[in-house]
Amino acid sequence: MCDIRPFHGLRYNLQQVPDLSSIITPPYDVISSTERLSYYRKSPHSIIRLEYGEEQPGDSADNNKYTRAAATLDVWMKEVILIREEKPALYVIEHKFPYQNTVKSRLGLIARVRLEELNNQGNIRPHEKTTREPAVDRLNLLRACRANISPIMGLVRTRKGEMVKLLRGLTKGEPNFSATDSYGVNYRVWVVTDRAALEKLSQLFADEVIYIADGHHRYETALRYRDEQRTGCKYTGDEPFNFVMMSLMDSHDPGLVMMPTHRLAKGLEPAKLAQLEQTLSPYFGADSLLPSLPTLSETIQSWLHTLETEGKQGNVLGLYGLHEKKLCLLRLKRNADLQKVISSEELSLWKKLDVALLQQIVLRDALGIDTLEKEAKHLEFTQDALEAVSKVDSGAYQMAFLINPTRVSTVLEAADYGTRLPQKSTYFYPKTPAGLVINPVWNDN
Repeated sequence: MCDIRPFHGLRYNLQQVPDLSSIITPPYDVISSTERLSYYRKSPHSIIRLEYGEEQPGDSADNNKYTRAAATLDVWMKEVILIREEKPALYVIEHKFPYQNTVKSRLGLIARVRLEELNNQGNIRPHEKTTREPAVDRLNLLRACRANISPIMGLVRTRKGEMVKLLRGLTKGEPNFSATDSYGVNYRVWVVTDRAALEKLSQLFADEVIYIADGHHRYETALRYRDEQRTGCKYTGDEPFNFVMMSLMDSHDPGLVMMPTHRLAKGLEPAKLAQLEQTLSPYFGADSLLPSLPTLSETIQSWLHTLETEGKQGNVLGLYGLHEKKLCLLRLKRNADLQKVISSEELSLWKKLDVALLQQIVLRDALGIDTLEKEAKHLEFTQDALEAVSKVDSGAYQMAFLINPTRVSTVLEAADYGTRLPQKSTYFYPKTPAGLVINPVWNDN
């Protein structure tokens, strides 16, 4: 069973930092270097100083971005910039955001969740592959600060509407605090300390499976840190390092938005590009070329709409860069012999995943991008299709692959099956930011 617990969260003292909008940031892995600088400039108390510190000339083992983050956390606590929740609490959070000419809302619960080993039989299940470098970075930060700065995003499949109904009942009054990010997403947070409400929430999740939607590196880091800490201590199993902070969402919530992550490629051999459509011909038909419209914005809107429409009929990928200013549609052939590149056990699942077909057939087999090192060298990822096309037009990249978003149900199915999808297969939006609540994992006693 899932062990969901309230905790004495660390959060900003509104008497000292009244404008939380100036201090929150997205999770570290979606912040560009330019954005990081802007967050630094916004406020001397921006959470960026903990979540994603800057490297400096002369950094050493004793003075680096991790030790500076820990020192900053200590100073903020001593100066009462950050205060500890007096009672154990769970935090109901509403994400309200503009999306496709409308306004959506999504509810979640920030909680301390007991760590479990990751597999498709357990109560906590992953869906995406991880890489080494981000995991090392997050472990160094956790060792230094001994706190979860940003929550991992988890999905649960409760009976339709059950979780949302319960959370909605806890949001009747005014929120305890709120913030709005630079993308116009408003976050409202209610601090729940009532024992009866806490018990109901714990019972709701007790028999559920949690699927990691975002934050695989942080979860694996928390596991490793737990193993380090319990060695040589009088271990009970209830120490704070046995838990990790998560922002839990209902997988049925209509406000749950999945965005696509498009691929950009560079440094590819011209001979492979010249033969690409021929190489792919046993699997994909490439007979549709979508023209550009008067403006690039209109063009992208039209192309994405066509991709969405065609995607309802079968697997389709958009390839830009081989036909001047036109988008080539790659449609999976009905008679394609996919067992040459995908195991028969995984075939039924992978046929539901455009991103997996792109990764295995196009990037790995046809273009030879078959290792993580090559991915780092040749690929870039973006949710912005306009940016992807513009970078190809500028000559910075040779081609772009535009894809439809992965379905949430397919992500959960992959996790149940035990399949790890390629990195950047999913992008849930919006992510719960860093800076609303911090989870200390040092001993409370």
